[in-house]
Amino acid sequence: TIPNSVTTIGESAFGTCTGLTSVFIPNSVTTICESAFSHCTRLTSVTIPNSVTTIGKSAFAGCNSLTSITIPNSVTTIGKSAFYICKGLTSITIPNSVTTIDEWAFGFCTGLTTVTISNSVTTIGKSAFYSCTSLTSVTIPNSVTTIGERAFSHCTGLTSVTIPNSVTTIGEEAFWGCTGLTSVIIPNSVTAIDERAFFGCTSLTLLTIENATPPEVEDFAFGGVSENITINVPAESVEKYKTAKGWSRYADKIKAIEK
Repeated sequence: TIPNSVTTIGESAFGTCTGLTSVFIPNSVTTICESAFSHCTRLTSVTIPNSVTTIGKSAFAGCNSLTSITIPNSVTTIGKSAFYICKGLTSITIPNSVTTIDEWAFGFCTGLTTVTISNSVTTIGKSAFYSCTSLTSVTIPNSVTTIGERAFSHCTGLTSVTIPNSVTTIGEEAFWGCTGLTSVIIPNSVTAIDERAFFGCTSLTLLTIENATPPEVEDFAFGGVSENITINVPAESVEKYKTAKGWSRYADKIKAIEK
């Protein structure tokens, strides 16, 4: 139990305290610093008060026994690798005070099945949910403009993803190796699909692109997808897609969206 005179839990304050099982953080604390509780491998319960605004880099990284955590509405920053390799976490809700999910924030959280991302988040950072293999579906809110590099890479259990009409760029390797994905709708706001964005999505058989202008598509963006894939595009743009750079290789797969 941390006394309520404390305002900051410093860098590595409880790092590698392998006997620590629970911690109560008082509402005097505003900052949980870098690696504050990292590798507390027996930590199962944490109460973060509504006073905390920053969860620092690797703050809870490697807390394998942590099964749930509530991030309060006061938090504006979830730092790099904040919950990296927290394999026991099964669900997480990002509050509507957070605008950026930093890189590797939930990387290798292999037990994570449910993620709720609030409508305040604009950027899902590099490898934010890398190899969250138990994650089956994710809805990206319409506040997000960028899905970062490797954001959901190797989420092999992912069968459903909703990309909103606010996203303009799908980053490099964003969904690389998501072998469970069978269909994806890319909204008309997307103008660029980066290299290997859907590489190795071996079950992807239906791709719907709503933009009448073919998005720029980098090398191997859809490398290794199912040979039986159908690419549906606006009827008036079928021929345009068939001759566009990067899309022409799929000319025999491109068909008009049925109305």
